[in-house]
Amino acid sequence: MIFLTVFSLLTVCVTAGDEESGSILRLENVPAAEAFIDSVEVAVIGFFETEAAHGYKEFLAAAKQMETLPVALCSEKEVWAKYGIASDTISIFRKADLHQEHLKLSEAKKIDADRLARFMTINNIHYVTEYNQVTAVGLFQSVVKTHLLLMADRGHTHSELLQQRFRDLAPKYAGKMLFVLVNGQEKSNARVLEYFGLKSGDLPRIGLYDGDLDKKWLLAAGEITTERVQDFCDSFLDGELQKQKEEETPEDKTEL
Repeated sequence: MIFLTVFSLLTVCVTAGDEESGSILRLENVPAAEAFIDSVEVAVIGFFETEAAHGYKEFLAAAKQMETLPVALCSEKEVWAKYGIASDTISIFRKADLHQEHLKLSEAKKIDADRLARFMTINNIHYVTEYNQVTAVGLFQSVVKTHLLLMADRGHTHSELLQQRFRDLAPKYAGKMLFVLVNGQEKSNARVLEYFGLKSGDLPRIGLYDGDLDKKWLLAAGEITTERVQDFCDSFLDGELQKQKEEETPEDKTEL
């Protein structure tokens, strides 16, 4: 019943537009916007007053590049007021860190489809985000500075099971920790493994990084179960894990 309600809200809010924007959802009221944002982990809304607005065409072109990212348009001022929008803006709503990222187009130095697509990619932070050079920017810019990393080789049988456990646990820590998947087979990720004192042969392992303290911890080697990972996370949130390193010399500031 809940699914049908959400689906109906999203369906009725689509209106006819030009050929380019005809396939993009148009949000006509606050319930439709709330349903859209609530239905996905990451939602992008282009708040444009008219189709002639600065950046509108570029936004549509960027949306085409981001085929898997849910995108909608909205020109209704009651929705703008709900989310504190005062001028043409591209907004990204994320559940993982309970964050809203707003790009005010009037303040953007230069607007083109590629730049907008990069803005969307950088801020495409999910409950579980795969680490790479682009997503790293969004991860470190997030207000949530604690990252829980699953470092594993993609494609291995055990890796698929671990990833599923990781994904099932992530929503419990929304707004507290960002869950990050690091593919140990990617050469570009070697620095992450080195930072935790690991080699590819040591995987899979779970690590935790706190950006405010610039400290790291490793879950002790052994079977990676949901219970062990949850206890590891909770021990950090309770302050117990930090006590293990209170007497150690702080490390030099390192960017993964």
